[in-house]
Amino acid sequence: MAKTEYSVYIVRCADDTYYTGISADVERRIAEHEGSPRGAKYLKGRAPLTLVYSEAIGDRSAASRVEYRIKKLQRRDKEALINGMVTLQELIPAQDSDAG
Repeated sequence: MAKTEYSVYIVRCADDTYYTGISADVERRIAEHEGSPRGAKYLKGRAPLTLVYSEAIGDRSAASRVEYRIKKLQRRDKEALINGMVTLQELIPAQDSDAG
């Protein structure tokens, strides 16, 4: 049985806030956020959503750890990641996150 690979993603909301999540299928998950009762409560009324960052991480556990670390970053650090000015590995060392 093949292992499912999870990605961490960041979306920009209409109110210019960021939401970070994980999914094995990022496109499907964003569609759920925008139009399904399965979407995150935080995102209700914040559409349209724009995917601004996504990176494959590995298993669900590793992706959850990376998600937690990204959520704790300051906005400027998230924007540096989104704009490609810094890598995920630079922001979150691999030994701390299992990223990369």
